[in-house]
Amino acid sequence: MVLGLGSTGRATAGFLAAEGCSVTVLDDERRLSSAATDAARELAAAGVEIVLAPDDAATGSIVAAADLVVPSPGVRPDHRALQQAARSGVAVRSEIDIAAQRCTAPLIAVTGTNGKTTTTELIAACLRSGGRDVVVGGNIGTPLISLVGTPADVVVAEVSSFQLHFTTEAFHPEVGVLLNVADDHLDWHGDAAAYASDKAKLFAHQTPGDVLVVNADDAPARNLARGARAETWMATITDESAMFHSDGAVLRDPDGGVIVAIDDLPRALPHDLTNALCAAAAATAMHIAIGAIADALRIYATLPHRVQFIGENWGVRYYDDSKATNPHAAVRAARAFDSVILLAGGLNKGLDLGALRAADDHIRAVVAFGQAGGEVEDAFAGHRPVQRAHTMREAVAMATEAAHPGDVVLLSPGCASFDMYPGGYADRGDDFAAEVQALFASRAHHHASEAPKPSEIPMAHEEHR
Repeated sequence: MVLGLGSTGRATAGFLAAEGCSVTVLDDERRLSSAATDAARELAAAGVEIVLAPDDAATGSIVAAADLVVPSPGVRPDHRALQQAARSGVAVRSEIDIAAQRCTAPLIAVTGTNGKTTTTELIAACLRSGGRDVVVGGNIGTPLISLVGTPADVVVAEVSSFQLHFTTEAFHPEVGVLLNVADDHLDWHGDAAAYASDKAKLFAHQTPGDVLVVNADDAPARNLARGARAETWMATITDESAMFHSDGAVLRDPDGGVIVAIDDLPRALPHDLTNALCAAAAATAMHIAIGAIADALRIYATLPHRVQFIGENWGVRYYDDSKATNPHAAVRAARAFDSVILLAGGLNKGLDLGALRAADDHIRAVVAFGQAGGEVEDAFAGHRPVQRAHTMREAVAMATEAAHPGDVVLLSPGCASFDMYPGGYADRGDDFAAEVQALFASRAHHHASEAPKPSEIPMAHEEHR
């Protein structure tokens, strides 16, 4: 039984049916999207049974008759079908677990609270630069199970805590990359310990012949990796004695050799350097030459909505970091700049938004918005000036009014986007960029000869500018 008719559920059902399994797909929705409806028809034609919105009795009957339950990513562990599976002794495995068991090419798997997609793509770029035939999937784009059987020298997969939760010993990457571990999705996992435990499944079944690359600058990741049996390679931008490190001018390999000059990178914020080092380490584990790795790092283009530069007007720079859907990501982005007007808020995922204050020595003022706007206000009350916006247009206007020349206006919400943007964080980032560009156009038209209006919000912590 496959639980969920999303893209991963559809791919899993089709794959298992092609293997000769008798497959039933259960979905809680009564009405499907057009894409899901078309896919359901194709699956039904292949002999897959589709059951929509079953009641408790029907769910229990379907699960009890199954040999295996495969939940789609994001299906909560307390879903009634999974509870029934536990009572009935029916095995539960994730799609990435089934895929890894059937994958014949070496597997590199990347996880972390933040930076997964960028590092996954960086690794793939380094491998391709070295002449490898690479396919990329998992939590990024193509379900991992859809890549099984695809001719490739290496499979690179981004894996989430949702996917790792239901893995077994079959999930065994030859190279694992653990970027960071910070509170996220606690509304799903229950608590921070459970979340970290699921992240640790990245390397739980690695052996001493495998490699685990760890961001040593992240203490929770470093501590979690102490339980690994794989050979552990540390990457850090703060400790020059580590295997892969930065000396402030260049990135270096374990022998002290130069991987690439920092000035040659397209962007060199602290987390960019961390991602580059981890990618270089993973590529080195696959025996890619340093020169090929350097070539890839020099030309890699940053993905959208990840501290993406939107433009500059009257000495103020605007950045879209809409992908920052937890406080850890927002803090990391804010710390990359000296003086920030932060736009934060959205849909909280059960996290403590007070954690945003960890970057308050880089934050001069805050604009709160969205469902969690009140929590953001509470987090900064008495620490930084805070205003409340009800739309993205208001938020951009308020941030611009608060900004001084030399400041950065940073959309780094620390929350999910679905309260205002059902399409996800990309829609939120696109809206921010559109409002910024509209502001620029309005200023150019109406105020071409005017000097910028000074903000009335007082400077705070000037010594940190």
